[in-house]
Formats: sequence, structure tokens, C-alpha cells
Amino acid sequence: MAQENRSSQTPVSTTAHSTPAVAGLDYAPNAGPGELVSGRTIGLVISTAILFAILAIRSDSFLSPYTMSVVSRQLAFFVLIALSQAMCLVVGGMNLSVGAIGSFTTVILGLCIDKGHMPGSLAVPIALLVGSAAGFLNGTLITRLKIDSFIVTLSMMFVFMGLRSGISGGAPYRLPDSFSYIGQTDLFGVPYVFLITLLVLAAVSYIFANTVFGRRLLATGGNPDAARLSGINTDRMIVHANVLSGFFAALAAVLWASKLSSAAPETGDAWLIISFAVAIIGGTGLTGGVVSGLGILMGAAIFMLIKHGLVELKANDYYANSFLGALILLAIILDRAREVYAKRSRPPA
Repeated sequence: MAQENRSSQTPVSTTAHSTPAVAGLDYAPNAGPGELVSGRTIGLVISTAILFAILAIRSDSFLSPYTMSVVSRQLAFFVLIALSQAMCLVVGGMNLSVGAIGSFTTVILGLCIDKGHMPGSLAVPIALLVGSAAGFLNGTLITRLKIDSFIVTLSMMFVFMGLRSGISGGAPYRLPDSFSYIGQTDLFGVPYVFLITLLVLAAVSYIFANTVFGRRLLATGGNPDAARLSGINTDRMIVHANVLSGFFAALAAVLWASKLSSAAPETGDAWLIISFAVAIIGGTGLTGGVVSGLGILMGAAIFMLIKHGLVELKANDYYANSFLGALILLAIILDRAREVYAKRSRPPA
């Protein structure tokens, strides 16, 4: 992975009021509001506004309360799924088992409620703990065995998918009507799911911008050698990142089950492309060390608006994935171009 190949002798500062001197670190700690919406993020905001305006003009129903409610719910899930992937990308890795962890967590949730007759207040923490434990297992295998995250998470993807199918037999679990309250109801017209996601995104943004833990995660992905020289336990940071990844995948699964009022084993089957697409479009660095909470929100909005726009334009469904794949490739090319430009414009040490 990129985290094993990059090297530098530049020390990384992780004190409470300093910024790590790490190549590629775009999300500067203690950055003010103006800094957090500059560069690539302001471009995402403008792109989102343009797409939103085009759909509002072309579709009479797009701005209706019902459509906005549906769109905001979908946007919330895209953000959580992307956060699950972004946590691993930021430390220079990846998680191909994002959807499988979501599926496995959904089955555990259904098993606890439908078969174990547990209340949601107990089943939900168990499900979130299982997702976090799955991420911990991924991170431990990566760091202890020194195996590339691609190989580990690809293998664990099949393990989790096998477990979910074996336990459930492929049949969904029924959930009580009361469990769907969060997933299906609104607060003054704004879905609870969307409000929860905004709170989660705000917390993640604060962690990366204002805490030593967040800066250490960024330093681990931005320049692992320099991070180790500064005293950061990079293996521990990788494990923590994978735990967060599993937690966010589990949270998305729980909220999705609440939305459907059913714990379906196939939950998460389509999450992998969403996790990479939204995270990359949102400006998360593929080589680590770069992440933006607002960028992920805008990336989710762009991804959702394009999918909605393809429906509005009655585009051929068979070509939809090709278009989205091209969008991801474009985001990767732009990200690579930004890195090359940053290196050329950086003054020599």
C-alpha cells in the first residue's frame, strides 16, 4: 500500500496546537471555517449547487417535500457508507468488506430482535459492537500479519458474507413497527436519519480538525515513516481507523434496517462502489492523509443528484454504472493531478 512505500525524514508534530508537517495533509488541524471550505471543497460546493439547480429547473417534483425527504434520507446513507471507507483511506488503506460488515451486522441485529426477543435499546448497541469488532479484526490482521489491506479486507468480505448467509439462510428478519421510528419519521420535515448523520459528520470533522487522535490518523496516512519517527504508533492508528470503519458500516446498517423495518441479509451488497465513489468524489485522498467532512457531504450530494438526474432524464439503466464509474475515474485523475501540482509547487526543503 501507499502507506508502506512513501518515505520522508520530516518530523511530524502531534502536539495539541500544532499542525503535522506531513506531505499531502490538506485537512489542517485547528483550521478555521474559511480554510475548511477552500480549494477542492469549494469546487464541490459549487458543483453540488449547479446540479441541484439543474434538477430543480428540469423537474417540477424535485423540490416537493416528499422528494426532499427521500433525497435527504438517501444522502444520509451515502455519507455514512462513505465515512466507513474514508476512515481506512485516510490511513493509506482500504476496506473492501464495508458492505459485508453491514450485511453481517444487519443479520446480528435481526437475530437479536426477531429470534432473541431483545429490545432495540439492547440489540442496536450489540450490532454496533459487532461491526466495530469486525473492523478491529480487519485492522489486527493487517498490522500483525503485515498483509496489504486489499488482500485482508477482500478475504474478510467473503468471510462476513458467508456468515450472514449461513446464519440467516438468506431470509430477512422481521422487526417491530416501533423500530422503524428513527428510519421513517421526520422532525419538522427533516428525517431523523439525516439529522443523525449530520451530527456524526460534525463529530468526525471536529476529531480530524481539533484533536491529537485525528492528527495522528492523518499523519499515519500522510507520511507513515515520519509519523513513526515522531513517536506515533502507526499500527495502532490503522487498527483504530478500521474499528471506526466497522462502526460506521454498522451504523448505516442499523439505520437502513430501521428505514425498511426489516433486517435483510442483502443489505450492503451495493455499498462497495458507493463507499469509494462518494469518498473519492468528496476529496478523500487515495494515498492517505487527506479527508474533509464537508467534502464527503458534498460528494454524497453529487453522487445522489447524478443518480437522481439519470432517473429524471430516463437514461438507460444499463449505462448508469458506466457513467458512475467514469465519474469515479475523473475524481481519481483530478486528485492525482492535484498531488502532482502540489509537489511541483512546493518549495524545496
